[in-house]
Amino acid sequence: MSAITGIHYADGRSVSGDYLSKMVAILAHRGTDAKGIWQNNSVGFGHRLLHTTSESLLEKLPLTSDSETTITADARIDNRQDLIIELGLNSSAEITDSQLILAAYDKWGKACVEKLIGDFAFAIWDAQHQRLFCARDHLGVRPFYYHDSGTVFVFASEIKALFCHPKVPRRVNKIRVAEFLTSELYDKTITIYQDIFRLAPAHTLTVEAGTTKIECYWQLDYKSELKLDSDAEYAARFREIFTEAVRCRLRSAQPVGSMLSGGLDSSSITCIARQILAQSDTELHTFSAVFDRVAESDESYYINSVVRDGGITSHLIHGDEINPLVDLEKIVWHYDEPQFAANLYINWETYKLANQLGVRVVLDGFDGDSAVSHGFGYMRELARAGRWRSLIPELRGYCKNFHTPFLPTLWAYYNAYAVKPGMAKYRLSRSIYWRCAKLVNKLRRKLSGTKNLSSLSILNTDLIEQTNYRQHRQELVAQSFISTHNEREEHYNAINIGSIPTTLELLDKAAAAHNIELRYPFWDIRLVQFCLSLPANQKMRDGLTRMIMRRGLKGILPPEIQQRGDKGNLTAALDYGLRTYGTEKLTEVCSQRLDLTADYINLDLIKITCQNYLTNYNNSVDIITTWKSLNLALWFELNCLK
Repeated sequence: MSAITGIHYADGRSVSGDYLSKMVAILAHRGTDAKGIWQNNSVGFGHRLLHTTSESLLEKLPLTSDSETTITADARIDNRQDLIIELGLNSSAEITDSQLILAAYDKWGKACVEKLIGDFAFAIWDAQHQRLFCARDHLGVRPFYYHDSGTVFVFASEIKALFCHPKVPRRVNKIRVAEFLTSELYDKTITIYQDIFRLAPAHTLTVEAGTTKIECYWQLDYKSELKLDSDAEYAARFREIFTEAVRCRLRSAQPVGSMLSGGLDSSSITCIARQILAQSDTELHTFSAVFDRVAESDESYYINSVVRDGGITSHLIHGDEINPLVDLEKIVWHYDEPQFAANLYINWETYKLANQLGVRVVLDGFDGDSAVSHGFGYMRELARAGRWRSLIPELRGYCKNFHTPFLPTLWAYYNAYAVKPGMAKYRLSRSIYWRCAKLVNKLRRKLSGTKNLSSLSILNTDLIEQTNYRQHRQELVAQSFISTHNEREEHYNAINIGSIPTTLELLDKAAAAHNIELRYPFWDIRLVQFCLSLPANQKMRDGLTRMIMRRGLKGILPPEIQQRGDKGNLTAALDYGLRTYGTEKLTEVCSQRLDLTADYINLDLIKITCQNYLTNYNNSVDIITTWKSLNLALWFELNCLK
């Protein structure tokens, strides 16, 4: 994890070293070990370096090759040995990751990104072709922001650095505010600021001859299916690929840590990492949040089941002793945009502790659910095919594992895939249908016991009209999601959603504030593509989700985790923390600062929602709506914007 930044003038003006110095200085928290600035007439690069691998100890960036190509990079390349052989480099020499990227560019040009596996964001100045070439990794782990006016192109690892250049505007993007409030973060390119963009994952950007060209270099293949001979073969292949995804992320010059929540994802990473590190007699640090006062959120039983097998130095964070509003202004500054992840305060305290212990690399199981897929689409596949004998055992197992009533769930499937098509085909009695539907919906509402706010009701009606947000949302959904007919297509949509790289960016900045580099084994492109290619019945069996993981890690995971179907409810811990430590702050913001957001939110509705929450009306929708409103108000205040 490092910081990159740069400036390029299309009209040939010389880059100011003062601007670059300010950009590098404001990103000092991302790299405390070294800094560098390079200038060549109309282009200039800056860099902040954090040592995280043994190779990075040799890094000197920006770096210029013999062919007069210069790179600044925030990168970890995982297929190093394959690249070294293919590039014909000396395998016994110490080669840094940025040198590998530069050598790959010198040999393959812009096609070099197709050869890279790992997490990266980089920019290369090609003096021979007078070309600026930028790229971001396949899944968006490393951030890349830019402003392009046609005359000046400015890029950086964080938005705040862009504002060090006087020509970068600071205007609110109303569309992104609406997406933030409605939790519809589908767009992978826009930011909270008008005319400041993020380079989308798996894309390159080339500035050449006064034009800017953005291209996609890789896409997930959701059409091909992997066919092996047995469950055992699928499980063995998963274990092999997952182990490699963990192994290549253990490359570190300092002690390595792993998040350990007690869930299936973090436990799988921790158990595999422990196995690998044991071969070199290296201890793994784990970081776990426990909640002595909030039973619904506490997963100590599962955490202990991993720790008890040894090879781990366990560190506990007592989450119910932390104010969820701790350092909130500081977090908003680091993130540059309104903070949408309500549980980030747990991560923030974890990164702080890891830094104090000298741990710089932390493995994270973020959203392994989406990467591997629960496999819920398998049940819809069976229903569409009319395979009710196969579906019913799956539904029974699902309802048992996820504590869901069986009959309403069965009716939902039967209604969608048998009754409605039957009505159209055979003209069945509508009165009978509607009576059944009304009865089931009444039962479902009674069982859930919650109310829901329409996402658009949160927005100021003028904002909806000014931005034409309804149409924007429809167009974005159409662009972001393919139509689904099977589990694999549903899995593809879950992986491809814009909220994943947006959340990865948030976690990156929170970790960078504490000199921590996060690594995500589940977001290894080889593992993601493998899981996407699996037959649906490898993802769900007898209603138990993510079967490929459970089979593949049998004997490695503790049995109680391997068979686990639920997970802790962190919303309960958030609620406890806000009521115990944050009521005064919430009351102050709701009563004095919400007016800052009046042009964007339905102020009357939000004030009622906040008041409902503050007066002990227990509803998870109210908690999250209050949280988002609070963060938006603080963001406007801290940035002196309206």
